[in-house]
Amino acid sequence: MIALLTLWTHTLVALIFGAALAQRVTGSGLPRRAFAVALASTGLWALAVAGIDAGDLAARLAESVRDIAWLGFMLALVRRGRVNGWGVALVYGVVMLVTAAATLLAMAASVVRQPATLADVTATMVLLRMMTAVSALVLMRDLLLGGGGARAGGLRLVALALAGMWATDLLLFSADYMIPGSSDVLAAMRGVAMIPIALLAWTGARKGGDWAVSISRAVAVRSVVAVALALYVGAVLLVTALAGRVWGEGARIAQTAIVFGATAALVTLASTPWLRSWIGVMVAKHLFRHRYDYRAEWQRFAETLGRPGEGAPPLTTRIVKAVAEMTGSPAGLLLLVEGGGLVPRQGWSWDMDVAPEGDGDEAIARHLCTTQRIVELDQIRADSRGDRVPAEEAAAVPQWMIDRPDAWALVPLLHAEALVGAILLARPLVDRSLDWEDLDLLRVAGRQAASYLAEDRAHAALADAHRFDEFNRRFAFIMHDIKNLASQLSLVARNAERHADNPAFRADMIETLRGSSDRMTMLLARLSQRALPPDEPVGAVDASALAARLAAERKAGHPIAARATGPVWVRAQSGRLEQVLRQLIQNAAEASDAGEPVLLSTGQRDGEAWVEVADHGCGMSPAFVRDELFRPFVSTKAGGFGLGAHEARQLVEAMNGRLSVTSREGEGTRFRIVLPVAVGPAGLGPAGLGSATLEAAA
Repeated sequence: MIALLTLWTHTLVALIFGAALAQRVTGSGLPRRAFAVALASTGLWALAVAGIDAGDLAARLAESVRDIAWLGFMLALVRRGRVNGWGVALVYGVVMLVTAAATLLAMAASVVRQPATLADVTATMVLLRMMTAVSALVLMRDLLLGGGGARAGGLRLVALALAGMWATDLLLFSADYMIPGSSDVLAAMRGVAMIPIALLAWTGARKGGDWAVSISRAVAVRSVVAVALALYVGAVLLVTALAGRVWGEGARIAQTAIVFGATAALVTLASTPWLRSWIGVMVAKHLFRHRYDYRAEWQRFAETLGRPGEGAPPLTTRIVKAVAEMTGSPAGLLLLVEGGGLVPRQGWSWDMDVAPEGDGDEAIARHLCTTQRIVELDQIRADSRGDRVPAEEAAAVPQWMIDRPDAWALVPLLHAEALVGAILLARPLVDRSLDWEDLDLLRVAGRQAASYLAEDRAHAALADAHRFDEFNRRFAFIMHDIKNLASQLSLVARNAERHADNPAFRADMIETLRGSSDRMTMLLARLSQRALPPDEPVGAVDASALAARLAAERKAGHPIAARATGPVWVRAQSGRLEQVLRQLIQNAAEASDAGEPVLLSTGQRDGEAWVEVADHGCGMSPAFVRDELFRPFVSTKAGGFGLGAHEARQLVEAMNGRLSVTSREGEGTRFRIVLPVAVGPAGLGPAGLGSATLEAAA
């Protein structure tokens, strides 16, 4: 029954592959000759298994031819369009050699007569077949991943059929290795599994089509490592099996030593940074036309610079790291232009304790800015006669860079043709010379890094400008308040000429001078950012009492009348409310005639309280109130700063209140401060209307 199943399944497989071979394949992307050879060799192998036996020498030779033909087909896909693909051919050649070794063992098994030796030869042959299948699957992974972004066609179906064939071989050969003597059953199972695989290959041959293969560097490196690992494990198993035959009873100790030593060697190799760098360099050099995957490099560069994350190093360190990682440099040093020279300022994995100190190297700064060249320090060290390196470059490079053997290249950072700095790169783990790709990539990366540095400096300068602007803004407000104090003192001096003999006036004048002195001291303290007190808490303020006190203080300068219907408690900051009232009172006094009093009044209604400052001065036009009054640096008074109304509204709004104004030309102006009502200290709300009147006039 098993023999009959093997016969019919493999015969059907042979017919399907024959039909695929007879199919006219279209599509410029299909390597027709390699594909035809692979289809023909697979059909012949299936016929050999069906007509003779899976364990016969002819069938095994046909299987080796089939495997080598499909590997050649895969190689033709990968090498298509490459200028230098001998590195890829070398990888495939190693796998083909393993297949050829399995063929030689199959030939040896046909002439061996001793049962023990035959068993060893057969087991080793099966092991080599497993290694071929594993390596082919790894290489198929490259093809499948590489074609993911291309136009789908029949070749995709052929690739899936190939992957299925190698996977089937791996599973069945693994079972044959672990369960000797089961080759007949496995041959029948193989025939059943090959039928859908053959149908996929036939459908792919009918569809044809292009399939552009583009393997990334990461996939290539991992694939090479996977193939090498599979070969390494296979070699260890082969040596272990041979040790079992050579040492006999003591084989277990020898096999343990072999496995332990091989594992330790593998771990040591895998943990060596130099080996990883060497593999990456070799893969990039021999499997690709370009050294760098520019898309991946630029994504990593932008990620390192643009997304620092929490706890990340400063921008200067990230810039050095981003540029150094492009060339595989383990360290780097950032030099910035200061005072016309390059000064070491920040390192990444660089010993800053041995970095030179001083005012900087002006010669190398001028040279980099003029030539915009990337300096290769190894050329300067090797060029003793000055034949290959310009003399001015050799003279400009500082001696401390030449004396450091790990200093490899100096990359200028240019922004808008101006030199911002330079990055000194350490020698990569795998030493090599800079080529044109290195120079082009470093030149572009240097300009991009310079733009980040320039942007960072611009942000720092902008922050400084904001700080100066804040200082200037505070200074402007303070100058405005000082101007108000000067006006108040001038009014006192003018009234002193008429009322100097009045003792009451002299007492008011002394009180006014003392208050003005205290206010000037506070204003000077406000100029210092560090001397600014914390924000005053919002609390209950009696607006009526505050108005009465301010009116009493100003009696010596201008008549002020404070009228209230009793205590009016508002939620405000006492100091800010006093500052606003002083400003509005001063403006009203300056707008009024000498004998015309300024009226202060307070009241409350519907949860809101107000304080009004009214005068009977010249007034303002509606257009000025609407468009100009609250704009800074706009004033109707000669020599005015135009900041009083602007600052007053800002302070009132900061206390969750509002400032409104009503004015008519020739009649006067009324400012109203509206604030939320507060509960007084004794739990009493503001008084009702019509209770009392407070008045202070001079």
